[in-house]
Amino acid sequence: MAFFSFSKQLAVLLISNGVAVALVYCQSVSAAFVKPTRSQQAMVVSAHPLATEVGIEILRRGGNAVDAAVATAFAISVVEPFSAGIGGGGFLLLYGRLAGNPSPQMKALDFRERAPQLATRDMYLDEVGKPRSEASVNGHLAVAVPGTVAGLYEVQRQYGKLSWQETVAPSIQLARQGFIVSDRLFLALKFRQQAILKNPAARAVFTKNGVLYNPGERLIQTDLGETLSAIAQDPQSFYTGKIAAAIAKDMAANGGLISLADLKAYKPIWRKPVCGQFRQAQICSMPPPSSGGVHLLEILNIIGATDIKALGWHHPDALHLIVEAMKIAYNDRAEYLGDPDFVDVPTTALINPDYAAKRRTEISFQQARSAAEIKPLDRETLQQFNSETPRSAIPSVISTASGETRTESPDTTHLTVVDAQRNAVSMTFTINGGFGSAAVVPGTGILLNNEMDDFAIAPNQPNIYGLVGNSANAIAPGKTPLSSMTPVIVTEKDQLRLIAGAPGGSTIITTVLQILLNVLEYDMDAGSAVAAPRLHHQWLPDKLRVERWGFDVATLEELRRRGHQIEEQSGWGNANLILLTPDGKLEGAADPRGEGTALGF
Repeated sequence: MAFFSFSKQLAVLLISNGVAVALVYCQSVSAAFVKPTRSQQAMVVSAHPLATEVGIEILRRGGNAVDAAVATAFAISVVEPFSAGIGGGGFLLLYGRLAGNPSPQMKALDFRERAPQLATRDMYLDEVGKPRSEASVNGHLAVAVPGTVAGLYEVQRQYGKLSWQETVAPSIQLARQGFIVSDRLFLALKFRQQAILKNPAARAVFTKNGVLYNPGERLIQTDLGETLSAIAQDPQSFYTGKIAAAIAKDMAANGGLISLADLKAYKPIWRKPVCGQFRQAQICSMPPPSSGGVHLLEILNIIGATDIKALGWHHPDALHLIVEAMKIAYNDRAEYLGDPDFVDVPTTALINPDYAAKRRTEISFQQARSAAEIKPLDRETLQQFNSETPRSAIPSVISTASGETRTESPDTTHLTVVDAQRNAVSMTFTINGGFGSAAVVPGTGILLNNEMDDFAIAPNQPNIYGLVGNSANAIAPGKTPLSSMTPVIVTEKDQLRLIAGAPGGSTIITTVLQILLNVLEYDMDAGSAVAAPRLHHQWLPDKLRVERWGFDVATLEELRRRGHQIEEQSGWGNANLILLTPDGKLEGAADPRGEGTALGF
C-alpha cells in the first residue's frame, strides 16, 4: 500500500519556566493512500466487495439508486452479519427526482428499532438501582423491534424502478451458495465468540460444532436464504406471518419482550431532514431520533466562518477548535436528544448558527476545557434561538492561540449510491454492537439486534460506546433509542456535491464531520478524504482519541500543553464517500480501515 505525506510549517513561540521556546510545527502526516474510483454514470460504495457488486449490477440492469441501495443492504445483511442485518434497523437519506417529481427532493426515512410495549424505564437495573451486567447487550432482553425489512420495503415501494423480488434475489443467492469468510469477519466472530456459543441457533450458524469458521472457508446460511426468499414473496411475513411468529416464539421462550403485536405495529417513519449551510454547501442529514444531523451541523456552525483552511490541515489551532466544538455538541446530545415522538427536542435551536456563535464565545484557544466545565444552556435561554431565521447578532470571530484574530463499532455499516440521473442514497443501518445480541431466531437465520443498549438505561450510565444520557433518552414502550448515525447528502447550487456516512457508534458524527471538512475545506479527493487520520472527543469520557501515527508529534504536544488528555488508538470507522468532480464525473472511495470497495461505470 502506498503512502502520502504533506506538510505545513509554522513557528510558534511558547513560554516555559520563563524561557521562550520556539517550536516548528512540521505537519508531516502519513495516511494510507487510497486511489479513488472514478466513473461517468453511476457508482456504489459499501463495506463489502460482494455487496458493492450486487448494487452495481442492479444499476446496470436499469435499477435506480433506491433499487441498488436496497439490494446492497440485503447483501450486507448476509455477508457482514456482525454489523447489520434484517434483525436490525437504521436511517436512509434520499435525494433526487424520483417518482415523477420534476425537481429534486431530499427525504429522510427512519426505520430504526423501537422498544417493545413491555419495556420499562428501569428494566436493566437491579434491586438497588444499578445496571445489571450485560443485560442490555447480550441475549433476548437486549432486542428492540427490528425495522430494516419494513424500511427497505417502504423506500423501494415508493421510489424504486425494479420489482421488490429483483432487489432481494441477489442476497438469497449469497445466503444459499455462501461466501468466503474474510479476516475481518473472523476477527469479529472471535471477539464475540463466548456470546455466540451461548445461543444454540447462533452457534449452529456461525460455527462448525463450536469451532469458528476460519478465513478462506465458505459460510453458507441456508435458513437465512429461506427467510429472505419468504420476504421476497411477502415482506410483511416478517411482521405478521410465519417469520413474525418464529420471532415472537423465540422471545417468549428466552425472556425477550417482543410480541406479535409489537411486530405488527411496526411502521417506518418519513421525517424532515435537518439541513444547514456550511460555506457554499447545503448539508443535509438525519433528524432525531438520530443525533447525527443535529450535532454535525452544530459542530460545523461552531467552526463557522473561521478560516481553518488558512491555518493549514491539522494545525493545532484548527484541531483545538474542532475538538472543543465536539465537546459542546456531545454535551448537548446527552442533555437534549431523544425520540421526538416522546420528548421535546430543541432541534431548531441547536442547529441555529446564532446558537453556535454564542457557544463559540466559550472557547479559549489558550486552554482546553474539562468535561466538568462544559454545561448545556437552560431551556429558557435556548428558546431564544428557536427560530428558523438566524439573527447573526453575535460576532463570528475567535482569537487564536498565537494572538491573531481570524474570521470565523466499530460496528454498524454504511453504503452510498448515485445513479445516472444523479439520484442518491446515503444509508446507515445496524444491529448495534458486533453480532448484536448474539441471538439467532431458530430456523430463520435472523441475527437479532441489541439496540436497547442505545437507551440511557440509567442517568449518566455509559452504553457500550461510552455515551451517556438522561431522561430524554430513557426507555419507554414504543420509543426509539437515540442514535449517532449520520448519513449525509451535500448539495451546492441545487446540484449534488457529495454523499457520505460511516459506522462506528459514538464516533460516527465526528468521522463524517472530518470527511466533510477534508473535501469542502481542504479540497481532498475521495480517497484522501476517507483515509486521512481522525480524532474524536465525545465530552465523556474526557479524553481526546487520536489515531496512532496519524498526527505530528509536535502537534500532539501542543494540544497536550493546552490541556487535552490525549489517548492514541488504532484506527476506527469504516466510512465511504461519493463526490461529484467539477467536470460532472463521480469519484468514490471506501475506507482503507475496512474491506469495502467502490465500483462504477
